[in-house]
Amino acid sequence: MKIKDINEAEFNEVIAADTLNVVDFWAAWCGPCMMLGPVMEEVAGELEDVAFYKVNVDDHQELAIKFGIDAIPCVIFFKNGAAVGRSVGLVDKAAMIARINEVK
Repeated sequence: MKIKDINEAEFNEVIAADTLNVVDFWAAWCGPCMMLGPVMEEVAGELEDVAFYKVNVDDHQELAIKFGIDAIPCVIFFKNGAAVGRSVGLVDKAAMIARINEVK
């Protein structure tokens, strides 16, 4: 599955789904974010029952503030409109898959 960029208008609709939605909060100037990007692409390609999205915190500061993003990369896991978990910082593929499986 491809990772889709989303904005504020799409955000509430996306996270309201009853499936697990993984949202990567990132910025283009963030080195660890750039390193996590390919990891997230690999994970998204392997987990077809999970939806993957990304939000650029520079372009969508309101969302970053709303969810208390104070360090990036920050991945928040949403289910039925609620945050069910969070991963902050650079992690490898195995750790990301393990974290996703914990919150499924």
